[in-house]
Amino acid sequence: MKRTIFIVLLLVLGTSILAQTESPSTSVGGISAYSYDGARAGVEKLKMNVYILGQIYRPGLYVVPDDTNFITLLALAGGPKEDAKLTKIRIIRPKGEGNEPEILWVNLKKYMDTADESLLPVMMPGDTVILSGTIFYAFSKVVDFLSKVAIALSVYNIIVRL
Repeated sequence: MKRTIFIVLLLVLGTSILAQTESPSTSVGGISAYSYDGARAGVEKLKMNVYILGQIYRPGLYVVPDDTNFITLLALAGGPKEDAKLTKIRIIRPKGEGNEPEILWVNLKKYMDTADESLLPVMMPGDTVILSGTIFYAFSKVVDFLSKVAIALSVYNIIVRL
């Protein structure tokens, strides 16, 4: 009986001593930045969380393999909308506890013109990609608002004259 208790105690202490600790560089906000996808065809894959927001067809959180590039992420999200500003795409990269996030700028239009892959950043866990709208997008929003105000004022004018 004492031998069984000794073996169990040894196993419990041994696993806690030999357990790996998480590296601070792979942690975002105290949560692991990667998830394990298992082995497929003999290759082990890790997955990471990235966010894509703004003028994109399917914005949101994407859990992608850790070797996903910027173009693949855009394709998974449905691609940029017609009124997306492709010359100034912002990527916010978290640095960890207490540090300011890093902001990267990507010129997708220049990449499409030159096919220079050095213009595209490597995606990292926790990255947030933001595609802003062009000036024409902002103008269309203002015109849309003003047309609704004009309709409301027209209805008010008709009611007052009755």
